[in-house]
Amino acid sequence: MSTESGRETGPGTAARPTGTVQEVLAKFRSWRTVDIVVAAVIGVAVGVVFWLWNIVWSVTTPLFVAFPPGQAVVYGMWLISGVLGGLIIRKPGAALLTSIAAASVSAVLGTQWGIMVVLDGALQGLLPELVFLAFAYRRWNMGVAVLAAAVAGLSPAIRDNIAYNVTWPIEYQLTYGVIVVLSAAAIAGVGARLLTTALARAGALAPFPSARG
Repeated sequence: MSTESGRETGPGTAARPTGTVQEVLAKFRSWRTVDIVVAAVIGVAVGVVFWLWNIVWSVTTPLFVAFPPGQAVVYGMWLISGVLGGLIIRKPGAALLTSIAAASVSAVLGTQWGIMVVLDGALQGLLPELVFLAFAYRRWNMGVAVLAAAVAGLSPAIRDNIAYNVTWPIEYQLTYGVIVVLSAAAIAGVGARLLTTALARAGALAPFPSARG
């Protein structure tokens, strides 16, 4: 038996969620139609960018023949959807939803990685979601955006080395992983935060708390 806020609780007494948990749950239940529509719009727009970035990746591959891990400098663009969706909509699930939507659009348009991009999109949306959750969906500054993007970068940093770079020397794999995370922080983190600020200043985010920047 324990005492919480002056009340005794025992086996027959259900513990109430803390204020932070209640706040997160309230935000999760506060999804509006406009939130869903904007998440879909972000997903479609970024999905087209992803599709174009697939071409950029293929075209630039020969430039890194001497040092293949170096190509990871451009990887961060593929991680921007979840961070951007989270920063704009600022509700639980926004990062995951926009990331899956963007990956799905990229897959439909055509990609050399097939349906796996949708699975990657889910994981790359879940990881920044966990960062936003850690801050109880209250903080949306540059530091949080960069951290969310860097954590999202851990997914390809690990999976790509297992799936595609397994024949590389270990130092190449480690270098690739580090560059992917740094690229994610710079492009998906800083980029998404600056884009959110620009959209807010342009008045495009009026229905959202992110309209304040």
